[in-house]
Amino acid sequence: MSIVLDVQDIKTYFHTEYGLVKAADGISFQVNQGEIIGIVGESGCGKSVSILSVMQLIQTPGEIVDGKVMFDGQDLLRYTANGAEMRAIRGSKMTMIFQEPMTSLNPVLTICRQVTESLELHLDMDRQAARERSIELLKGVGVPDAERRVDDYPHQFSGGMRQRVMIAMALSCNPRIIFADEPTTAVDVTTQAQLLELMKDLVTRQNTSLVIVTHNLGVVARYAQRIYVMYAGRIIESGLSDDIFNHPRHPYTVGLLNSVPRLGERHGTRKLIPIYGLPPNLINMPPTCAFLARCTEKVEKCSKEPWPALRAVGDQHYISCYVDIKGK
Repeated sequence: MSIVLDVQDIKTYFHTEYGLVKAADGISFQVNQGEIIGIVGESGCGKSVSILSVMQLIQTPGEIVDGKVMFDGQDLLRYTANGAEMRAIRGSKMTMIFQEPMTSLNPVLTICRQVTESLELHLDMDRQAARERSIELLKGVGVPDAERRVDDYPHQFSGGMRQRVMIAMALSCNPRIIFADEPTTAVDVTTQAQLLELMKDLVTRQNTSLVIVTHNLGVVARYAQRIYVMYAGRIIESGLSDDIFNHPRHPYTVGLLNSVPRLGERHGTRKLIPIYGLPPNLINMPPTCAFLARCTEKVEKCSKEPWPALRAVGDQHYISCYVDIKGK
């Protein structure tokens, strides 16, 4: 299986009046051709910042201070964010489905114009051909009466239909990789399932890679082959989906799984256990493990040594912890 994207040690910091926020502090991950991976964690752990860094969409006061983003043999961070090279990749070979479609779609442009823009820019289509392709895309993502609705404006669509339009836009140029940042947050549970099944089907048919960024463990459990768990700007556990859900090895991952209900469990058979406390302030990070204050498995070494690097605990399974839950 060929590697489409290889992100190496990305560090993205934000310079604020209160201090330096290390939102992504040494993030590394790989995406293979035709693979679905999940990046999960609590709000504020750096998931979205990591993906925006790959796309070079970080804006002031943010800055990518180190790392590499290898795509098609080229380090994308060598290109300027608004340069011709990056613009040729972004929206064509690499696309993104943003969290809230109503703020991502332009309210004063028709759906047709917003979908055709990338087709005309990246595929050099004329306006009529781009319009016909837009209608095909909308039909493909399940928008009814696409021939008529293509001329509507975003406010005339429901939340679920707007998200379908965003998916159509992301797929318009047959990209090699799609980033979906909380793609189903703004829709109800039924629509959420429909959209996820739609994305999975489209990824399979087009052999496109998909990165799902979410706090919803249920989403990645069903669709992702591999999972990266983030906490306080770092990846603290990674592995195959089955290993993460059936054999979690980091106390934080165990805490996440213990705090959510599981499908098929009888009421009252298992008590949900929350993770007490809050994530650390990224401006004033502790010198030791960032999860130490909330951890129920900590040992003496945890309070004396710096935050450990990822280490292998199995085949394709890594944790950033001195305590191995299984080996304890």
